[in-house]
Amino acid sequence: MHPFRLFANPRHGVPGVVVLPEGGWRRARAAITAWPGYAPTPLRALPEVAEALGLDCVWLKDEAERFGLGSFKALGGAYAVAGVLARVLARTGVANAASAADLESGRFATATAGITVTCATDGNHGRSVAWGARRFGARCVIFVHPGVTSNRRAAMEAFGAQVREVPGNYDDSVRAAEAAARDSGWHIVSDTSWPGYTEVPREVMQGYRLMAEEALDAIPAPPTHVLVQGGVGGVAAAVSVALRARRTGARLVVVEPERAACLLASAEAGAPTTVAGELDTIMAGLACGEPSLLAWQELERAAFAFMAIPDEACIAAMRHLAWRGEPVVAGESGAAGLAALALAGRDGTAREMLGLQKDSRVLVFSTEGSTDQDLYQALVSRVAVDRGGPSPLLVADPLHPVQERRPA
Repeated sequence: MHPFRLFANPRHGVPGVVVLPEGGWRRARAAITAWPGYAPTPLRALPEVAEALGLDCVWLKDEAERFGLGSFKALGGAYAVAGVLARVLARTGVANAASAADLESGRFATATAGITVTCATDGNHGRSVAWGARRFGARCVIFVHPGVTSNRRAAMEAFGAQVREVPGNYDDSVRAAEAAARDSGWHIVSDTSWPGYTEVPREVMQGYRLMAEEALDAIPAPPTHVLVQGGVGGVAAAVSVALRARRTGARLVVVEPERAACLLASAEAGAPTTVAGELDTIMAGLACGEPSLLAWQELERAAFAFMAIPDEACIAAMRHLAWRGEPVVAGESGAAGLAALALAGRDGTAREMLGLQKDSRVLVFSTEGSTDQDLYQALVSRVAVDRGGPSPLLVADPLHPVQERRPA
């Protein structure tokens, strides 16, 4: 079994600030559910995983088809673009309260054509911002680091965005976008936050919350455990807020790549902590070294535990989902939650720490589908599976027996 790190949050349950106000959530829900093409994404049962891990049930929220963009990020970036444009139009006296429908109609096209939005991305957030900019008539510049694949760049360019590469990692591209916006009078639409910049990321996270609320609406019984991807922490914090609002009592586990586990490091240090280096992981959407300020304010007291997993475990989860009886297309970042559940569920110490039992009901999120088709096929094709051996995801795999180990 692949090694992993699991850290129980010593500040779990400590009171904190309100990160996502309910009024903002209601506005986001009303706006996004009114967009053309909106539909809740599927909640899929994984009975074979539940049986193999000795759990009551496992449910997976499948974001592969969200607005045709391939990930949950479609909910946040585009919604925030609309908010930025509406505020600029109000500030310049063009329109006091332009709605997304007003913007999409072209009613203010002359004004929005002179507005540029920008962000940094590992791929999915930039695609959402570019999509929103095209829908609402603004210009768009996206900053990427060298690790962002050509297919993901092309997807943003297909929406009319200008893609600029800068040296370094994701966090370096965030700083480049901020500097360019400051120098050029552009408007940052970031999914991470820092002191003095929280309004737009809060809107992004309000959009993300819709994914969690859909899952909680559809699940037959409230979950006892929820595993969700980390990154800068925005989606994990949004899921956390939704769980607390419904008083589910579910234990939230935040999952990160072992080479980019900034949230786990922050939990260990008791304060936001940066992970330096190349952040080299196949889970590209989670390759973030600096936590979002807003996300950390939620997760530092609401997450039950933090978990860091290796790339190999995520690939195994991708392959299992791709080749099960009812296939699920999950990208490298999308399969992280399921991979973490399989690791924890097969480890006696981790099970005890998390309280995983035969009556546990677990919710995981496949946050993206195949957002780079060439890479996805290279990882899950029959040839790749045959070369790499059977999936080690489930305990029933005779070539990968369960091994007891003690998490850090």
